[in-house]
Order: sequence, then C-alpha cells, then structure tokens
Amino acid sequence: MPLRKNAKIELLHRTPLFSGCSKRELGAIAAIADEIEIAAGTAFIREGERGREFVAVIEGAVEVRKKGRLVRVKGGSEFFGEIALLSAAPRNATVIATSAVRALVISDRAFDSLMQRSPQLQLKVLRSLAERVAADEPV
Repeated sequence: MPLRKNAKIELLHRTPLFSGCSKRELGAIAAIADEIEIAAGTAFIREGERGREFVAVIEGAVEVRKKGRLVRVKGGSEFFGEIALLSAAPRNATVIATSAVRALVISDRAFDSLMQRSPQLQLKVLRSLAERVAADEPV
C-alpha cells in the first residue's frame, strides 16, 4: 500500500537535511518523492559512483559496506544520499538491501528544480547542511 502524503512528510521530517522545513515545504518535497521497491540482495547505492538521488527507507533492512567491509546493518527508517542532492561527490559507501525494501526516492534533478522555485527552502536546506558539517569539524 503506497505511503500517504502525511506519512511521507513525517518520514522526510526525520531526515537531518529537511528537519528545519515547514510542513508546507515538506509537502513539496514529498510531492517529488517516488515510492519504489528494492529486491533483497540489490546494491542500490554503490561506493565510488556519483550519487544522483536521496533514498529514505520506509521498511526493510539494509547493510552498509565501505571498501567491502560491513560497517552496519540497519532496519526501518534510514536515509542515504542527502549529499547527492547537493553535490556531485562520489558515494562513500555501498548500501545493499538484505530484505525486500520499500523506499522513497528523490532525484537530484527534481530536487534542483524544487530548490530553484523555492529560495526559502533552499536557505533552510543549506543551513541544515552547514550545521551538519560544522558538527563534524573539530574546533
């Protein structure tokens, strides 16, 4: 059963990149998010490749690998590729579905288009990104 709009909004609100967005802005982001199914065993994000989408796992389990080594196993709401929406940087890990996965996907092209139409949303997303980077930097 497809995710309802309010459930999409709630899922996106939990993403650090979108946590500062209003419900209206989250609704606009939810409108460009496609729901997909990923088969168990599928590597849907590959380390070293250019990221072109953001993925929010609705249900299912995944494993994250860096340089072939298992980094973590996760289930439930997980988010991958926020930076891919804003940068052409290569992926820093491979993510593999270890069970059937339902997910929301936002392409970089759709997100770019939305950002161009909404300068206020653009500012909030960039602030969230700056806060995240600042938290990772030593003083």
